[in-house]
Amino acid sequence: MTILRSFIYLVYLILSVLFFGSAIVVVGRFLSYRRRSRLAQLWAKSNLGALRLTCGLGYRVSGWELLPATNAIVLCKHQSAWETIALRALLPVEQTWVLKKELLRLPLFGAALNSFSPIAIDRAAGMMGMKRLLKDGKKSLTSGKWVIVFPEGTRVRSGERRAYNIGGAVLAERSGYPVVPIAHNAGMFWGRQSILKRPGKIDLVIGPEIVTQGKAASQINREAEDWIESTTSALERKGLTGGPRNPGSPPPPP
Repeated sequence: MTILRSFIYLVYLILSVLFFGSAIVVVGRFLSYRRRSRLAQLWAKSNLGALRLTCGLGYRVSGWELLPATNAIVLCKHQSAWETIALRALLPVEQTWVLKKELLRLPLFGAALNSFSPIAIDRAAGMMGMKRLLKDGKKSLTSGKWVIVFPEGTRVRSGERRAYNIGGAVLAERSGYPVVPIAHNAGMFWGRQSILKRPGKIDLVIGPEIVTQGKAASQINREAEDWIESTTSALERKGLTGGPRNPGSPPPPP
C-alpha cells in the first residue's frame, strides 16, 4: 500500500510541476515578484495537502513565535525533497534560494525556478561562486527577500552528518542579517533518494534567531550547525522511540 500511495503522489507531483511551472513561465512574466511567489506557494501547499491525502504524511511545526518579523537568512537541514516543498509553503512568501546551477537546466522546472531570481551556484567555480553568493544574496536581502540556504549542499540521510558549507554564514557576516536555523526529521519518512513516503507526521522546528553582527562567519556557522544537528538528533531519537513531540502552533499569516 505504501508503494501504491507513493506512486499516486509522484504522479500528482509531476502533474503539479507541469501545471504550475507552465503558469509561472507563461503568465509569470506579467506578474509582480510577489504574485509569482504566491503561485509557487500555492504549488507547495497543494503538494503538502496531496502528501497528507495520498500518503498519510503530515507535519507539525514548533517555534513559529521565534520567526523574525523581518526577512533573514534561513539555514535548514537537508534530508529529503520534503523540506524544499515545505519551506516554500510555510515561510513568508518572498524568497530567494541558493541552489545548484544544474537545476536551472531542467526542462520547465528550471525555467520556473529562474523566474524567482535564484542564487545559482556553480560548485566548481570556487571563489567566483562565493562572490556570486555575496553579491546576489545582499541584493535579495536588501529588497526584502528571505534567503534560503541548505548548508550541507546536498541531501544527507537521516542519522548522518555532513560538514556545513560556510557560504550562508559568510553572507550573514557580510550583510549583518540574522540567521534562522531550522531542523526537522523528514528523512525518517521520505528517504534521501527514495520515492517511498512513510505515513506519519514530520516535525519541523524553527530555532532561535542567531544575531550575526560582530561575529565571524565561522562562529555563525558553528552556532547554526550545533543547534540544527542537536535538534535534528533529538527529533530522530523521539521518532525511533515513539516519544512525545511538540505539536507546535499554527503558522502566522504569510
